[in-house]
Amino acid sequence: MSRLKRDSLPMSAVRVTGQLALFLFALLAQCGPALARPRLIVLQIYNAGARSLIIVMLSGLFVGMVLGLQGFDLLQRFGSEDALGIAAALSLIKELGPVVTALLFAGRAGTSLTSEIGLMRATDQLNAMQIMAVDPLRYVVAPRFLGGVVAMPLLAALFNIVGLFGAQLVGVQLMGVDRGAFWSQMQGSVELNDVMEGVIKSCVFGLACSLIAVHSGYTAEPTAEGVGLATTRTVVASSVLTLVLDYMLTAAFL
Repeated sequence: MSRLKRDSLPMSAVRVTGQLALFLFALLAQCGPALARPRLIVLQIYNAGARSLIIVMLSGLFVGMVLGLQGFDLLQRFGSEDALGIAAALSLIKELGPVVTALLFAGRAGTSLTSEIGLMRATDQLNAMQIMAVDPLRYVVAPRFLGGVVAMPLLAALFNIVGLFGAQLVGVQLMGVDRGAFWSQMQGSVELNDVMEGVIKSCVFGLACSLIAVHSGYTAEPTAEGVGLATTRTVVASSVLTLVLDYMLTAAFL
């Protein structure tokens, strides 16, 4: 009995991974036909991206300001205050931007996708579409998945821009770092590979968070409790998977 209990968790993880993989293959097969209806995709980009702008911009501003304070305090001990722009840019572009944006995306847009699709499951709207020979994956799930995948890198880029402004606001205006040194050293040290690392991470995180969100909603129990559990599962799974993928991608780039 104890062995069965020990094996239950790994077997459950393998089963969930297999379900996600099969669901992803079926979803990718419907993404092509879904592109023939760009209006639905644009609407979902607006729902996942534009409606998350306030929380992303506000978080980016304060993360950048805190990064400016902590970076200045650290660099001042080595007499390298002018390198604050380099530290802020690399930290935001390579790590904080994609990771924090993905966590915010999971909490705002991911839960919205899960609850919306889960509510359609609970009210038998998805079953009604299947009865009418309308594929829910093509007309409901795929546009929301594509909208999340497209919106996530854009939100991460905006987070980085606002975060750099916040770091500059604190470092230059408050701490007295030279403005020219702040921007010139940043431009001279940040390379294309650093930018591409952040872009690839944000794309991967967007795909993972969007997949978990739509899968949790599509497979939710058709009850109020089931939709609530699916929404909670989306936030937890997306957050943990984002951190795991971040480590793997960072190790791969290094």
